[in-house]
Amino acid sequence: MIRFTKMQGIGNDFVMVDTLTNPLPDLDLADLARRTNDRKFGIGADGLILLESGETAPFRMRMFNPDGSESEMCGNGIRCFAQLLKDHGHLQDESVDVETGAGTLHLEFTDSGLVRVDMGKARLTRGEIGMLGSESQRFEEQPIETMVGVFPGTAVSMGNPHLVLFVPDAESIPLAAVGPELEHHPLFPKRTNVHFIQVLDRKTLIQKTWERGAGITLACGTGACASAVAAALTGRSDRYVEMQLPGGSLWIDYQEDGTVIMTGPAKTVFEGEFHF
Repeated sequence: MIRFTKMQGIGNDFVMVDTLTNPLPDLDLADLARRTNDRKFGIGADGLILLESGETAPFRMRMFNPDGSESEMCGNGIRCFAQLLKDHGHLQDESVDVETGAGTLHLEFTDSGLVRVDMGKARLTRGEIGMLGSESQRFEEQPIETMVGVFPGTAVSMGNPHLVLFVPDAESIPLAAVGPELEHHPLFPKRTNVHFIQVLDRKTLIQKTWERGAGITLACGTGACASAVAAALTGRSDRYVEMQLPGGSLWIDYQEDGTVIMTGPAKTVFEGEFHF
């Protein structure tokens, strides 16, 4: 039996397990992720997130996709992680550093109860992103051919890889068909997250996402960061934007030094026990 907390950040939902309070038995974590994330035979979620003790920070977040693969980072998940720390009495104040597969991140709560995350600097070269080609080159405003047309694409890493495509109408993109095609694009040996972005104005963008290892999700926090960076780099938007996702909005500040700040909500849905 495993005690868990079900949480969501603008519709991106997670099975959260506090291993400090309830240590896990010796398990195959990939199998556990597949079983808990299953929406028919398990709890149902876009990811399994473990709260652990850190080595370089007080706490460590590990995130597993529904297919069992482990992700380096999860933007909506890290905000839920912060809320779980607070709810379970692990925090001494309103801010904390958390170790992730993408490095140590600083999180803090705003006066309005939102979670602000310093996501670190966007990685822009092919080598940092994990793309084929010259490691020192960027991939910006390059034509990407899909089954529904050719769109300008820009690649960004926020500790995990993202391919951002700008389209006239994000709602018209058949994500279920195009998403898998681009997730496995030959430029990305370890696969990639895929985002279709429609620019409403210089401060507002619409995002539709296909996540690596998860499929269509209502939100992707690292993807919102990567998309805001791509929009600013290519002159489509200001550096501070509202990203409108199917599950709600995130506010992204791409600062002059390359640091990305993400702000958004995190909510507890319910708690329970998973019997396996």
